[in-house]
Amino acid sequence: MTLLVVDGANVVGSRPDGWWRDRAGAAARLRDALLPVAADGLPDLPPPLEVVLVVEGRARGVETAGAVRVVDAPGSGDDTIVDLVSAARPRRTVVVTADRGLRERVQALGAEVRGPRTLSPAY
Repeated sequence: MTLLVVDGANVVGSRPDGWWRDRAGAAARLRDALLPVAADGLPDLPPPLEVVLVVEGRARGVETAGAVRVVDAPGSGDDTIVDLVSAARPRRTVVVTADRGLRERVQALGAEVRGPRTLSPAY
C-alpha cells in the first residue's frame, strides 16, 4: 500500500480561505477532505492509500479520523515529514507539498512529490 504524506501547513496555506484565523480548524477540514482519498485513491495513485497528515504549530492537536492519521510535528513539519519518508523506505511514498526545500529532501530519499492541486477536487 502506498504511503501518502501530506504537508498540512503547505497545503492549507495554498488556499486563501482565512485558514490563518483557525489553523486547527483548517487542518481538521483538510483531514476530513482526505478521508475519501484514502479509500478511493487519486488519479495516478490507486487505492487503498495510507494517508498521513502532518501538522505543526497552532494546527497541532487535530485528532486522527478514520483512515487519515494525523501526526503532530514536535518542531518542524518538514523534519517530521523527512523522518516519516525515511522510516518508510523502500515502500512507495508520495509527499504532497509545494515547498521546494522539502521536495528536494524527500526526493533524495526516493519519495515522489505532488503539488497541493493533486488533492483537487477533494480539497
